[in-house]
Amino acid sequence: MSDQNLPVLDLALLDQGPESAERFRDELRRATHDVGFFYLTGTGVSPALEARLHRAARTFFELPDAAKLEIENIKSPHFRGYTRVGGERTQGEVDWREQIDIGPERPAIDDPEAPDYAVLVGPNLWPSAQPELREIAEEWTDILSGVARRLLRAWAEALGAPGSYFEDHFGEAQTLLKIVRYPGTTAPEPQQGVGAHKDSGVLTLLWVEPGKGGLQVERDGGWVDAPSVPGAFVVNIGELLEHATDGYLTATNHRVVSPRAPQDRISVPFFFNPSLDAELPRIELPEDLAAHARGVAQDPRNPIHGLHGENALKSRLRAHPDVAGIWHADLVAART
Repeated sequence: MSDQNLPVLDLALLDQGPESAERFRDELRRATHDVGFFYLTGTGVSPALEARLHRAARTFFELPDAAKLEIENIKSPHFRGYTRVGGERTQGEVDWREQIDIGPERPAIDDPEAPDYAVLVGPNLWPSAQPELREIAEEWTDILSGVARRLLRAWAEALGAPGSYFEDHFGEAQTLLKIVRYPGTTAPEPQQGVGAHKDSGVLTLLWVEPGKGGLQVERDGGWVDAPSVPGAFVVNIGELLEHATDGYLTATNHRVVSPRAPQDRISVPFFFNPSLDAELPRIELPEDLAAHARGVAQDPRNPIHGLHGENALKSRLRAHPDVAGIWHADLVAART
């Protein structure tokens, strides 16, 4: 355990021989069984690339409102583009942040027989005032997808399965990159930057602006801070990985508290998930691990689906009721 209240793991151990790789897998299994969160170093992501991403984020949020609203997400039936401050909700409460949502660049599916979650497939919205944003977003997505795949292999082996176990059932990854700015607040009490929640997918790699805090993770019935650590990502698992391991690995509640004005905060979560039509099967754990599987507790207000598309659609409809109301009122009605 680190001074940051979360375990620190070094991905570079996988390249330092069998004993070091086994040590990493053991640490990974323990961290995500006990906590569900950890810091990850040794990813190979360069400081120069981090700086480019940071500049691109700052440049976008400094654009005039008209330039940002050119790509407002209410123009996208696929939940892509810019969300203004207060435009997203967690557990029904307003989140105080602005952001861009960027997914895989694919054509929309025009098929009346397609499953409901097919509405999540489609093109992104890119700001004409900042054409370089697309290049850095796609480069970041490519590199972090490689990091995520290495973690999936390590998890599979740590759980007694072949290294390809998760990838064999993954299909074409459905990624989501969010570039987020949390404005500062002068309110006397901590404000909801983003409310307490568990991620709905498989895993999240979070980059946080250096020197900034605000992320909190639920541990032992309370909240602990998880500030940025130079050269490290914050990694957590989502409900799909908990579901696939019958609760042996745990998805953990977390939240972000707004910074104090005049400070603000940039963060960039990257969600790595299977194809929308993929259903991760329950992994057959070794007996000694299976004995500690907690099962998947179903909350009627937040059902966990094994099929990723259903989990992802549930999350999008709830988080963006304005987009849902404009484009998908029929889907909302069917789920209420």
